[in-house]
Amino acid sequence: MHLHIQQTIHHYGYFGVFSILLLEMVGIPFPAETTLTISGIEWTQGVFQLVPLLVAAATGNSIGSIIAYWIGRLLGRPVIVRWGKYVGITSERLDKANGVFHKYEATVVLFSKFIAGIRVLVPYLAGINRMSFGLFALYTTISAVVWSVLFILLGRYLGIEWSRYHQVLHQYMVPGIIVLVLLLGLIVYWRKRRQK
Repeated sequence: MHLHIQQTIHHYGYFGVFSILLLEMVGIPFPAETTLTISGIEWTQGVFQLVPLLVAAATGNSIGSIIAYWIGRLLGRPVIVRWGKYVGITSERLDKANGVFHKYEATVVLFSKFIAGIRVLVPYLAGINRMSFGLFALYTTISAVVWSVLFILLGRYLGIEWSRYHQVLHQYMVPGIIVLVLLLGLIVYWRKRRQK
């Protein structure tokens, strides 16, 4: 899927961030961490304000997770396996994840946001296994807030560092690449000559 995150964010603003994070949790493969990081960079540049950005990100992720939970709970495993293959959910992956989920239900919900691919699977598992909806909603919301804050702050830090160093990098990047290519060429030439 080809998606210009920065253009989408600029065009749709907070709603774009909300939508991308919601759709990713339902199983549509959108780049959530990239969206949050770029949003953090955009916050550094004054495009966003922190509180509405966090609300949009955490709410989108939480609502997407809740939708996935209810799909798993109401439609069950057969539907998830049948349609999940289009987004990478196979019967084998579901079985493996289900074993871990049964042992560590709350912990899995809290920490799964930080593992791409797994975070999409866990709400379905919670629904299929009929985890208490109240507990699921609480844990997934806490996790969504922490996850959103971390990646937005990462974007802010990267944005500050980029603005600080991009002039220096721009000035020395082309000469640096030329020197690197020449060095690699000399190493390859020397190795070939030595093998003869």
